[in-house]
This record gives sequence, C-alpha cells and structure tokens, in this order.
Amino acid sequence: MKARNFEIASVAEDVGGLKAAAPWIEKANPGFTVLVDEQHTVASLYGMVNVPTAVWIDESGKIVRPNEVAYIDNRFKGMHGIDAEPYLNGLRDWLAQGDKSAYVMGPEKLRDRLNQFTPDNLLADANFKMGEYLVTTGHEGEAIPYFKTAQKLRPDDWNYKRQAWLFADPDKDYGTNFMKEVKGLNGKPYYPPLDLPAPKQN
Repeated sequence: MKARNFEIASVAEDVGGLKAAAPWIEKANPGFTVLVDEQHTVASLYGMVNVPTAVWIDESGKIVRPNEVAYIDNRFKGMHGIDAEPYLNGLRDWLAQGDKSAYVMGPEKLRDRLNQFTPDNLLADANFKMGEYLVTTGHEGEAIPYFKTAQKLRPDDWNYKRQAWLFADPDKDYGTNFMKEVKGLNGKPYYPPLDLPAPKQN
C-alpha cells in the first residue's frame, strides 16, 4: 500500500530494549520501520494497554482512530476470537476515502476514547516507570512493589503485567501468572470489542 502514501511504524515496547526485541524483529524481517521503546513512552502517550494495538494517523499528523486491537490475519483467531477482516476492510476504506471514510472518528468520540489520563492512570504510569528504572539499573527486586502498585491502579493494563513478570517469578512474587490472569477474566474479553461502523448493505 506504499503507493497510496501508506506507511507502517511498528513499536516494540520492551524494557529489555534492542537486546530483547532484536531476535523477533530479525526473524520477522519487516519491510517497514521498526522502533524500540524501552521506556514505554508510546504506550503512555497513546494509552495503550495491550498488544497488538494500532493507531491511525493521517498525513497531517492527526489521530483519526485511537489505539485498538489490530490483527493482520486470522492465524490466532481460535485463541482470541477476533476476525481481522472487518478491521482490515476499514483500513482499506480509510485509504480510499480519506477523511470521508465512515471509519474516521468524529472529534467528540475521539476525545472520549483518548480520555485515559485520569489521576489513577497517571499514578499507575509513574509507578510503572519507577519500576522500569529500577530494573534497568539492576534492582529488579526493588521494582516489584512499584510494578504491583501500577497493576493495582490499572488492572486492565496487560503491558504492565507482562513486562513486570519478565523480571521476577510471577507466582512467587505476584501470586499469579499470565494464564491465571487470563482464566480469571471469567468470560470477559481479553481485548475490548472493536468499535467499527456497521458494514454497508448492498
């Protein structure tokens, strides 16, 4: 889609930096820009709480769809139940129609979706950043209380959980692990449902 002025910028959010992300990037051999964000700055600014997530930004630098789950195919549909095709169809429609696309969010809805900078969320982010700092300076054990506080303040942030558990024994230090957390959802979706316009009737 490059001929249609479309570009992808992928961001690896990993406290381990390039050392941790490089093997995955090299194996994928992507044909697009890949950035490595050790401090989760992108996730903080855009309110990202899970992966894979995507944001649509137009040629003027304006967000037209905020972060939401984005799969490029259905290879993992059996695990999460999300059909990738409606999202991809929306992306194609935006490329064809620009700001006239039904998939472009209006200002009020966009503002509501981006309004994640609550006091609790900001405090959670500050605690997570402190935990990150301690990990990168060799104080993994001291990072645990900060990571725990971040998770308590924002329990829907799976990025916080995955990153924290990489530098500890999840069962021993947190009393849980990834699979226990997923099972603990009790039927609630791991990803919020996509908020896409109804398909046009022929």
